[in-house]
Amino acid sequence: MTGTKRRKKNVPWSRVKAPHCEDFEQWGRRRLPVLEWALHYNLKENLPPDTVSGIMLAVQQVTQGLAFALLSSVHPVFGLYGSLFPAIIYAIFGMGRHVATGTFALTSLISANAVERLVPPSSQNLTAQSNTSILGLSDFEMQRISVAAAVSFLGGVIQVAMYVVQLGRATFLFTEPVISAMTTGAATHVVTSQVKYFLGMKMPYISGPLGFFYIYMYVFENIRSVRLEALLLSLLSIVALVLVKELNEQFKRKIKVVLPVDLVLIVAASFACYYTNMENTYGLEVVGHIPKGIPSPQVPPVNVLSAVVTEAFGVALVGYAASLALAQGSAKKFKYSVDDNQELLAHGLSNVISSFFFCIPSAAAMGRTAGLYSTGAKTQVACLISCIFVLIVIYALGPLLYWLPMCVLASIIVVGLKGMLIQFRDLKKYWNVDKIDWGIWVSTYVFTICFAANVGLLFGVVCTVAIVIARLSRAKTLSIKNMKEMEFKVKTEMDGETLQQVKIISINQPLVFLNAKKFHTDLMNIIQKENASLQPLDDTSKCERNTLLISLSNGSSCNEEVSQPCPNEECSLILDCSGLTFFDSSGVSMLVEVYMDCKSKNVDVLLVHCTASLVKAMKYCGNLDSEKPFFFKSVSAALSNIHSNKARQNLSKVNDQSEV
Repeated sequence: MTGTKRRKKNVPWSRVKAPHCEDFEQWGRRRLPVLEWALHYNLKENLPPDTVSGIMLAVQQVTQGLAFALLSSVHPVFGLYGSLFPAIIYAIFGMGRHVATGTFALTSLISANAVERLVPPSSQNLTAQSNTSILGLSDFEMQRISVAAAVSFLGGVIQVAMYVVQLGRATFLFTEPVISAMTTGAATHVVTSQVKYFLGMKMPYISGPLGFFYIYMYVFENIRSVRLEALLLSLLSIVALVLVKELNEQFKRKIKVVLPVDLVLIVAASFACYYTNMENTYGLEVVGHIPKGIPSPQVPPVNVLSAVVTEAFGVALVGYAASLALAQGSAKKFKYSVDDNQELLAHGLSNVISSFFFCIPSAAAMGRTAGLYSTGAKTQVACLISCIFVLIVIYALGPLLYWLPMCVLASIIVVGLKGMLIQFRDLKKYWNVDKIDWGIWVSTYVFTICFAANVGLLFGVVCTVAIVIARLSRAKTLSIKNMKEMEFKVKTEMDGETLQQVKIISINQPLVFLNAKKFHTDLMNIIQKENASLQPLDDTSKCERNTLLISLSNGSSCNEEVSQPCPNEECSLILDCSGLTFFDSSGVSMLVEVYMDCKSKNVDVLLVHCTASLVKAMKYCGNLDSEKPFFFKSVSAALSNIHSNKARQNLSKVNDQSEV
């Protein structure tokens, strides 16, 4: 009996397989995405565009680093460090090949709340006279960066903890309307924070609920203190930046290298300020002294971590949500995949490690990422090249930025937020696609403006989930159809009788942000399995192939790539939307994406039993083929259309051969 029990206990251990080197290699490639693209990097094709993109990106990193450091209420030099270390770490651990990580306006605004609360300006009088041995900065400046580094450290720890518990799977809650409204509201906050530099005014730090409105109340109450010189220089800078960037965008296909207008403006404004002595003559505020070098790493102060928990959660959630949206957008644009959990790890490590080097919280920025798009960047090598130029600025060119007017720097920042601010145009799309999404966008934007970006994000997520639950509870339920088989034969004059493969899939669930990704995955898995199951047929049976009538429900998700069908096979996909009781903008976008994916694989997609609202939304959202009919009243009408198209193609082939 004893021997029998021992054998039973040893059976599970006998099934355990020892890890192999291949397992460790596969795990390493998943956790270090740099190995995936660096080992196959093509120097001849990729290095020239990456170099150009890196130089242009370095200009943005330097200017935004200086401005966002001031936005975070710390010395400008720490913004340069924040443009260097996070970019290097993300290039190693991140999966977004066109994502530019560094200082970020939203996270800077959040960390500024902690800095101003724990180290207020009133304490500057006590520490201004005593300088530390670190870069020659005052104790006051070092106390402020210590608080900002603590926010970065704790925010990164939260992101790494979210990665450990695999919370990246819950990112579907960050819907497109919520992220769009949150980032637009945060960009509005950033523009408001730069108003004092536009007008050349001295303004106390104003934050908290409704702080957005208190700032403008203060401006109107002190309108007589506006410096016209600063206002005029700001307007000229904005006009020049917008005009040149629009020309660059319009003629980017004709010119190989775009004009670095940001760099030109910085150099011109600095020289003009230096030779005319604008700081003393007109009272314009300038950037000031930028010390050289990078200090030795230092552990963030542990004693303030408990006081910055709220800001750390805001940095972790807002920074990750905005960065993930950019990573997913670049992956969709350039046809590669991004793991949501791996992005959590990448940004978490970027914040944790960088906090030891006096860096403010970091994330990906839309303006820098769009710059990589426009300059033709291929990989993260562009970000690494930009880090080389940022290092040159830190060690050599930093002191030359002393005379850069703050109003010019603020103009560069505001123009860089153009991509976020023009998201107001999304309101028209949401109004035509789904008015509930329009309401969510507006309410999320209002909450972001009145409170903060993290509050707006949480409100948008809670509001979206509550509305979906309410809609699902009122949705009509349809019985799931059983698997059936049908044959669809097309007579031809050349081959006798052949069969075109047709898949008819019935959608029996509402299509919303909760199941949009799973719908796409399940649909592509069905096509993949059906293509894999097709075997070569003999002469007697090649004219008869079964077509499945499949009922699509919420199955298990899979991230495997879909194999393309054989180009010789003529495939059509009919989606029966009779069970699609309601949808949102995410669902409509996914239907359009399915259409475009299938079109790229030479698969015709036809929708039947569509409601008028669905037809209107899809026509508005997607660039659909207007030449071919896309919507049909019934399955039989769609099949008849496929039959007539096939007959027309065969007739044209016969006519071509007869002419030959």
